[in-house]
Amino acid sequence: MQVIFFGTPQFAVATLESLLKHPNFEVLAVVTQPDKRRGRGSKMLPSAVKKVALEHNLTIWQPKRIKKDRETLNNLRQANADAFVVVAYGQILSPEILTMPKLGCINVHGSILPKYRGAAPIQWSLYNGDEQTGITTMLMDKGMDTGDMLLKTNTPIKLLDNAHQIAVTLANQGADLLIETLLKLEKQEIKPIPQIDSEATYAPLIQKSDYLVDWSRSAIDIHNQIRGFFPNCVAKWQGKVLKITETVPLLKEYLDRLSPELESIRQQWNAVASLTGTPGEIVSNWKNLGPIVQTGEGLLLLKQVQLAGKRSQSGWDFVNGMRVSVGEKIDNG
Repeated sequence: MQVIFFGTPQFAVATLESLLKHPNFEVLAVVTQPDKRRGRGSKMLPSAVKKVALEHNLTIWQPKRIKKDRETLNNLRQANADAFVVVAYGQILSPEILTMPKLGCINVHGSILPKYRGAAPIQWSLYNGDEQTGITTMLMDKGMDTGDMLLKTNTPIKLLDNAHQIAVTLANQGADLLIETLLKLEKQEIKPIPQIDSEATYAPLIQKSDYLVDWSRSAIDIHNQIRGFFPNCVAKWQGKVLKITETVPLLKEYLDRLSPELESIRQQWNAVASLTGTPGEIVSNWKNLGPIVQTGEGLLLLKQVQLAGKRSQSGWDFVNGMRVSVGEKIDNG
């Protein structure tokens, strides 16, 4: 089967690599976003997908606006591909493009549709505290993730998982599911299932304001925000930006879900539960773990942080390095 692959970030790489390894598929070309300036030196760097395409000497197309790029449109049409595979490409495909391949345009989406249509399904799933997510393959139509569903696979979300960890898991699952989808689609062994629009939810692009920590919210809500929008959530410490990248909600209902390294908290739960303060106040510096902060409801352990201009460090190293005292406050972002 001859396919053209559309994708840009690291999430899409596993699917491209699976197609390249599988003897039943030939990748005719890769379509990815234009190179962007990244890093301190602001150098023009290729996307993760383009790096893989270069390693395999694949034909690469990088239109700024694919719907209006006549050269790319002509190339796509002339390729006469069996299928277009789309994984986090980053541009909307026009109806003209959607009708080009024989089997259609197959999308690998990081949620169990119709939940979390849109650009950031993994992040919003964690933000909302879901305990399960997954992958859906679908036939694309002109809507935003509204096409008929083909296959699905589920994966659990653990209390301390973050968006990066879940993305790695889903990327690998998506790669396997895409191969199964294409093989079954070719043999007409899949019956596409329409989505129920009334059950749809949306996962919009994340805004800068979504990264700001507000200590008046509950411990579990802040924890879900930090792991969902990993690694970008921020508060302020002594007037400086404090990035918070790993937390643990210290609530009785989650005690049995804590990792072994947090055994000291489990064993001394009565002492932890008696801690109290105002939102944002450090109520304890727990040995070898880090500061415990009072929220609007419950306590939150800061396991990993990064102060502006500094390297990422454990919460305990932050306490010792900054000589953090109980009673000091971390301000809202």
